[in-house]
Amino acid sequence: MHTVAVLALDQVIPFDLSTPLEVFSRTRLPDGRPGYQVRVCAVHDEIDAGAFTLRAPWGLEGLQDADTIIVPGVTDPTAALPPAVRDALRSAATDGTRIASICVGTFPLAATGLLDGLRATTHWRAAGLLAATYPDIDVDPDVLYVDNGQLLTSAGAAAGMDLCLHMIRRDYGSAVAADAARLSVMPLEREGGQAQFIVHDHTPTPQGAELEALLAWLQDNLSRELTLADIASRAGTSTRTLIRRFRDQTGTTPLQWLHRARIRQAQHLLETTKHSVERIGSQVGFGSSTTFRDRFKRATGVSPQTYRRTFS
Repeated sequence: MHTVAVLALDQVIPFDLSTPLEVFSRTRLPDGRPGYQVRVCAVHDEIDAGAFTLRAPWGLEGLQDADTIIVPGVTDPTAALPPAVRDALRSAATDGTRIASICVGTFPLAATGLLDGLRATTHWRAAGLLAATYPDIDVDPDVLYVDNGQLLTSAGAAAGMDLCLHMIRRDYGSAVAADAARLSVMPLEREGGQAQFIVHDHTPTPQGAELEALLAWLQDNLSRELTLADIASRAGTSTRTLIRRFRDQTGTTPLQWLHRARIRQAQHLLETTKHSVERIGSQVGFGSSTTFRDRFKRATGVSPQTYRRTFS
């Protein structure tokens, strides 16, 4: 089982700490087994978390055999990093452990020197400070997260959830990540600067939402050539009302939602089947393989063939 160690530093931000605990601990594999063992590690027995005091069951020795280490943000990101923590993170990186930061957790991770020469992100309000404090880091304030392979960083608050779900997809594939997103009641599709390889791709439909039945129908009919009028007719409403409801409940338009759903389904098929790219493009509703390749690359940053080699 994959072990995730969450590092709790003094003045840890509770939201940043709880995000990986909730997302990874709720992840289940197709056979029902848990996908992760999650532990909280700290330098001291008790950690000041602002509104409460945290008692961590693991010391820094809990980082040694972890497969992934998560570094949440702290109230004062410029606070000195304890030498024992710095050494433990460096040692883990040398051993090949995956290390990820959430929000301003990029600062303590940067203090180890591990991010020097790499692209990274953090909360947009702290991006300038990160760039000034660590000039050897290529700070990108316009993305939700950055994946450098072994080292990953995320922007503020909810972007940490995006990053956790991305790591689940890397570990277990899109179906498991989609289930984890639903269990976490992940926010609906979020628009935003995505100048990176990863697409935010497993947005669930919240139970009880007014559009739930319609979105389920769209998901089941991705291969059909659907127009806005077709979708409005299915919903029993006008196109104007449909667009308004979509924007209110999903943050996007009906056709944009449909396009993203097709890309998500294509990703799943590329990961889990040996169907040709042409067949997958047809299965998910793209009129031609050329159109499919072009739109898939625009959405994910890579071609369908490259995506399959990476995630299958």
